Amino acid sequence: MPNDGSTTTDAVRMTEVRKVYGKRDNQVVALNGVTTRFGRGTFTAIMGPSGSGKSTLLQCAAGLDRPTSGSVLLEDHELSDMNETRLTMLRRDRIGFIFQAFNLLPVLTVRQNVTLPLRLAGRKPARGRVKSVLEQVGLGERSKHRPAELSGGQQQRVAIARALISDPAVIFADEPTGALDTRTARGVLGLLQHSAQTAGQTIVMVTHDPVAASYADRVLFLADGNLVGELRSPTAEAVAERMTHLGAFAEEDALPAPAMTGEGHR
Repeated sequence: MPNDGSTTTDAVRMTEVRKVYGKRDNQVVALNGVTTRFGRGTFTAIMGPSGSGKSTLLQCAAGLDRPTSGSVLLEDHELSDMNETRLTMLRRDRIGFIFQAFNLLPVLTVRQNVTLPLRLAGRKPARGRVKSVLEQVGLGERSKHRPAELSGGQQQRVAIARALISDPAVIFADEPTGALDTRTARGVLGLLQHSAQTAGQTIVMVTHDPVAASYADRVLFLADGNLVGELRSPTAEAVAERMTHLGAFAEEDALPAPAMTGEGHR
């Protein structure tokens, strides 16, 4: 594993990251000098109103988009110094991705979908690794099923297993529970929480849901491309209140459903 000798406790460090789209009179500032860090083995949720820069921050931190200026370090690798080939290799080996749309190939089995990133890289998983990961996400008996034979929650678990298979340093999740029912979403969030607490992986999740955010160790709030606040040991109610102040929710939507508790999930 690269950088075993590193002294940093950060998996990702962003310094004065600015991202501007368009030119001259048509410029849009998506990120306006954001500085933050994501420690190893931590779970961070990123929230903010629509257009606040959440997805752009995620993409820049993951090396999917290049900042206009500023620095992004991933395990001491300066992403701006890397060409596309090196970036692709780094993402393949050290980063996992989970998206709301699952992005599974319908013609492949669960096992084949999970191992696809390794196969594309010309690698084979260690003996027993696929079985172990599938059992970790509760799909040990579903390895030969295809996506159409699975529920939405099971498909998302396949996506999580695929992200875990290479033992990445960081997992980036973009609205991973947005298409799931409440019970299934809790299971998925519990898996992400477990990955941070037990496996020591860093989780960075964009979400609009205060309850989802309450599973994280902390929440970062963005508005108009600026980092405007941070909440540690969050509760759903505290997150919802902060989002309301940012204008992200209408008054009637400010609080989570009554069935939810106000406690964090640690």
